[in-house]
Amino acid sequence: MTGSLQATRAEDVTHYQMYIDGAWTDGRSADRSDVENPANEVVFATVPAGTAEDAVAALEAARRAQPAWAALPPIVRAGYVNDLAAAVKREKAHLARVVVLEQGKPLNQAEGEIDAVITFLTFAAESARRIEGDILPSDFQNEEVWIRRVPFGVVVGLTAWNYPAALAARKIGPALVAGNTMVVKGHESTPLSALEIARLAHEVGIPKGVLNVVTGDGRTVGDALVRSPLSAMITMTGSVRAGREIYAAGAHELKVVRLELGGKAPFIVLDDADIEAAVEAAIVSRFTNCGQICTCNERMYLHRSIAEPFLDKFVSRVKQMRLADPMTNPDMGPKVNRPEVDKVEEIVNDAIAAGAEVLAGGHRLTEGDFSRGHWFEPTVLRVDTNKASVMQREIFGPVAPVMTVDSFEQALSFANDSSYGLSAYVYTNDLRRVMRLSRELAFGELYVNRPCGELVQGFHTGWKHSGLGGEDGKYGFDGYLRKQTTYVRW
Repeated sequence: MTGSLQATRAEDVTHYQMYIDGAWTDGRSADRSDVENPANEVVFATVPAGTAEDAVAALEAARRAQPAWAALPPIVRAGYVNDLAAAVKREKAHLARVVVLEQGKPLNQAEGEIDAVITFLTFAAESARRIEGDILPSDFQNEEVWIRRVPFGVVVGLTAWNYPAALAARKIGPALVAGNTMVVKGHESTPLSALEIARLAHEVGIPKGVLNVVTGDGRTVGDALVRSPLSAMITMTGSVRAGREIYAAGAHELKVVRLELGGKAPFIVLDDADIEAAVEAAIVSRFTNCGQICTCNERMYLHRSIAEPFLDKFVSRVKQMRLADPMTNPDMGPKVNRPEVDKVEEIVNDAIAAGAEVLAGGHRLTEGDFSRGHWFEPTVLRVDTNKASVMQREIFGPVAPVMTVDSFEQALSFANDSSYGLSAYVYTNDLRRVMRLSRELAFGELYVNRPCGELVQGFHTGWKHSGLGGEDGKYGFDGYLRKQTTYVRW
């Protein structure tokens, strides 16, 4: 694992502003927050340290803009979103570089994230002509029952740091096409991508107040956005801890809350699996974006009959992975920040102390090319009990704990023994087993004989502690609309 890091010069710091009511502003406070490059810990940008007053100003702007925006035909709203997608496409190289600098993923993966931004926006725009209602017969003469889908009003979008551009677009597209206006707040570690999208929205002429982007921490700005009576719906992607706090904060106003939270995806490889394909999928599904994906392969269950040949190939691949400056397209970049790499180190050390066998990696990288930045080796741990903390706690980093199982039934039992229920992977060529999965695996998203990567026309939804509601496809789009019933008598 080798590589070199290109330091950003201190004088190259860019000072961003928030975007509220169609204008750029530093907000109510003179304070600013640093944005750090996770590969070398150099501060390359700053953003305003937003206040609760800034949050309210953004919500008020969105409320003022919403009636006129909702009055436009959906296809007209979609035209603006399509224009935004075209602008993102034109600036793909710049936007991908911003993602790398603030989040740390390899450049080619960041380019893929910007492609996802375009896909999310264009799919939402294509949904404009698919907003449906119902006309039902009444029990009474000369009367009909009309059920319409109408926007909520002002939507608040709170995004996680692992895909700062894609997660913003995933919410902005359907919210705006459905007729809502929006206030977006990115995570404190990665606030720039949403601001860049706002810049492009301004350039393509999206009316003022329709999209607002604020910066600041969750305890002040985020809390104000959630608690305010001005916001009608909250859509959030992030941790279970944050999701619980948002759910509680929105309770007083009985907010509609959509939460896309953490995961602890089981990766099951059975005795009849294609081993080569399963190994490749296990690598991609664990180590893409340094393992910082909610649908990642978080724990592996290998049938005893294939466990050793699988592990020989898997561990060999892991040991060959290259870590380096993410601008050079290595296999893996750094973790996003110091607290995150501290957490991964703690999880690994605790697992080793509890008896886990280290098959690869196991250490934080702090020497030579990695003396600055937030680096952790790709790691494989063998454990012997499903009760181990490393098999139950979300890692969200480049660590793959593995157990052997004796049967399909045992694998399912271990997989379901979790408070999470987002995604699960199964490698098998037995159709009878595949047909049992929908009944016997308690997860909202199943991957059979393929690696991670949901499609925009699907439905990305978690069960149990992995969330409420969902994103993508016709069901995700419908989540940005509420239903209104009208009884019409003539």
